[in-house]
Amino acid sequence: MHSYPRIDKERVKSIAEGLVPELSSRAFQAEKDRRVPAENIKLLHDSGLLGIFRSKKWGGSELSMRAHVDAVATIAKGCGATAWVLGVYHAHDYIIGHMCEKAQEEIYTTGDITAVAAVIGPRGKAVRKADGSYILNGFWPFASGNSASHWLLLGAEVFDEAGNKLDEGDLAVPAEDVERLDDWHVAGLQGTGSNSVKCTDVVVPAHRFVSLPAILENQTPVFASSEAPAIYKCQGGPALGMFIATSALGAARRSLEEFRKVVPGKKVMYTSHISHEWSALQVALGEAASMIHQAELVFYRAADDVDDYARRGEKMPMETRGRIRMDITVVPRLCRDAVQKLLTIGGASGLSLKSPIQLNFRNLQATSMHGFLLHDAGAEIFGRVLLGVDPGTGVI
Repeated sequence: MHSYPRIDKERVKSIAEGLVPELSSRAFQAEKDRRVPAENIKLLHDSGLLGIFRSKKWGGSELSMRAHVDAVATIAKGCGATAWVLGVYHAHDYIIGHMCEKAQEEIYTTGDITAVAAVIGPRGKAVRKADGSYILNGFWPFASGNSASHWLLLGAEVFDEAGNKLDEGDLAVPAEDVERLDDWHVAGLQGTGSNSVKCTDVVVPAHRFVSLPAILENQTPVFASSEAPAIYKCQGGPALGMFIATSALGAARRSLEEFRKVVPGKKVMYTSHISHEWSALQVALGEAASMIHQAELVFYRAADDVDDYARRGEKMPMETRGRIRMDITVVPRLCRDAVQKLLTIGGASGLSLKSPIQLNFRNLQATSMHGFLLHDAGAEIFGRVLLGVDPGTGVI
């Protein structure tokens, strides 16, 4: 079993802050290499940040959604790609927490560093055999951080041998059973190494499956257990959305800090203005800083709501779930728009591919394009919930 340094919630931010300089020094390397450097993954492991959403039984610190936000948002100030991957690793620990103990033991006792990649959406097909095992086939794009993983969770629709659909869920598969492709050539979040994976006729034992609808609707055994860690009782839809949106906060905060460092004394070309004395820039800076602050307020409120219901072991009301489904789209949009405002008012120097602000803008644009984080979809779902009609999705 892998054991991480046990950390408490009060130390998460300071531990993460301590990693920012080193991660920052490799941020452009991550983009160039199209994956998170192995040194970064080891830092996350050795610091204990990788184990935030893992139970103490399996060597983690068993903290909370707020601790997740503290860690990932802070790490993103150093490297947005590393923060994104840390966020999804937390998400996958959450899902593994709903699997049976045998599956957890297999996963958490394999490899030097247990970081599990996944594509949790049901993109593949699994046929359940008479003995309960599954035959898995499929192609899964966007498997972030899979180069460092010894296991993957792969989402699939489940059918019986007669072709009747039974369920949807995630199957845990050893990395050696999966073919990893080299197809992650993108304009944003390139450092996340989100290459596609595929497999053909992989046999998966029955105990390595978990139903996604059961997680989303609080129907796994975890929710009925008084002994299960509270972190696994987070409402599924809000939690899974938050895991992938968190890095936006730190990317925007780092961009704001960088902007304030480079602006003073800079001449605004073809005008008589000095940047920090120019009212237009002052307004843009004030607006951008306020947008980032708004995003932080919204996101931490959502984190506290998720933690509150998890601690009480209660199902979150649909209206609250709908609001958070909207919140997770509002936050990346606010962060992206704030950084775009800074990038534009700062002039053509922001076009440099060596600019941290430019890198963060690319990453924030990509974040806002994730299917779970599309603003119009989040608004529609929340509106439907407020009107009392079917939200049109089970992922809420």
